Amino acid sequence: MGKAKYIIKRLGIIIGIIAIISVVFCSCFGGLFDKVYSVDELKKEYYSHEKEIREAKRYFASIITKDKEVQIEFTSDEEIGRCCIYDTLFAGDPNYEGFCRWDFSTNSKVMDTVFQLLKWDKDKLKILKKKLDDANCIGITNSEPAELNFKRSGMGLYSFLVFDKSIPDSLKNNYNDSCYYILAGDKVVLTYGGGVFGPQCFPRVKKKK
Repeated sequence: MGKAKYIIKRLGIIIGIIAIISVVFCSCFGGLFDKVYSVDELKKEYYSHEKEIREAKRYFASIITKDKEVQIEFTSDEEIGRCCIYDTLFAGDPNYEGFCRWDFSTNSKVMDTVFQLLKWDKDKLKILKKKLDDANCIGITNSEPAELNFKRSGMGLYSFLVFDKSIPDSLKNNYNDSCYYILAGDKVVLTYGGGVFGPQCFPRVKKKK
């Protein structure tokens, strides 16, 4: 009987290890066949939706109070991939964590908490989703510049930094390192975040020496 328990325990450990490996594999390599966007494609995407992108930025700013920084990303009409809410009054406080949740339904209790924190309702959420759809984007962060998330590719994320005014000449080099940032116009910067695994710079773009 003791031997049988030992075998069952060992099998449980093996199955657990296999499950963990599967999750890691899917996270790291599940996006191998996702589309990789070139810089030219991203520029074309931005300028073909510039009006809609700026409208999404305008609307999002109109429903966020000045004391909040909000990041929200949709995975579908009824699923939120990520939502983080920070009180700017606590900026710089190492003990302040803010509110961050991942992968939840728009009909969940988590969503109710988001509504309470932001003083939103379902209508505002639907309008925001519609405006992001029109802009062909999946997420947005209110700030100046605002960050509009375009698409994910594996663990990587392509985004647009959208400025209201022309970027000062003194900052252009900072926003044009050919890795994380690529200047695409007077008021827009392309960005790429590689996540924990995978390329950390724009795919197909070599960093300047």
